Amino acid sequence: MENLIWNVLHRPSLSDLFDILIVAIIIYQLLMLTRETRGSGVIKGLLLLLLVVGISNLLGLTALNWLLMTILNNGAVVLVVLFQPELRKALEQIGRGARLKRAHRETVDEGAQIIEEIVHCLLNLSRRHVGALIVFERKTGLKDIIENGIPIDAKITSGLLENIFEPNTPLHDGAVVVRENRVAAAACILDLVKGTGISHDLGTRHRAAIGVSETTDAMVLIVSEETGIISMAQAGKLSRHLDAKALREILGRLYAQNSRPRLLDTLLGHGKAKEGTK
Repeated sequence: MENLIWNVLHRPSLSDLFDILIVAIIIYQLLMLTRETRGSGVIKGLLLLLLVVGISNLLGLTALNWLLMTILNNGAVVLVVLFQPELRKALEQIGRGARLKRAHRETVDEGAQIIEEIVHCLLNLSRRHVGALIVFERKTGLKDIIENGIPIDAKITSGLLENIFEPNTPLHDGAVVVRENRVAAAACILDLVKGTGISHDLGTRHRAAIGVSETTDAMVLIVSEETGIISMAQAGKLSRHLDAKALREILGRLYAQNSRPRLLDTLLGHGKAKEGTK
């Protein structure tokens, strides 16, 4: 143990650093794999055991160190038995191969399905003259807006969105915030646009949409309750009279950006970090 620590601290080569990085990724993935399972307690116990081994070695507790090392050396079979479900899951993922490409393809397919769900919802609401306001979070975080609404955290479907905006229901008044591929919250309150020169024909929904698009990089889709016209607000500008083709192009650009594969994020299991709003 002492020789290992000395070599790592005093004689690290490029191959050593690469080796340590690979081992760190494997350990991290193992922790993520066992998170919220019974195996997580075993991992914590194993780490504690390794810590005690190191301390006993430094303090010269030979008998205790021998006992603990014997347990560790013969514990491989026990670990295989304890982590059988997790190991099976990991081996299945490796066996299917091309994990990065598959993850990217699944994300693209999911994005295409989400686009169709949103377009179908907006066209139905437009036909029925039901007002709607959907805010799509991008790089600027919308945590403050999400927190003032009702948490949803649900898969995006046409039925869910139409239900939310159905008149005389608890959640219909306010905006829906979409974070990546999920409906984050509903009944969110947005600040109205502060600028001048806004047409008097525009109602509260449109003014709120323009307002949030001015202060963030969010893209907002609006359905007018009076006319059924579908509009988009982005960067403080409003585009009106959108049809199905225009909606698919707008949403296609949005989800094409979100579906770009990120190698490091995929390896480490991290999601995209969000920037906080000021």
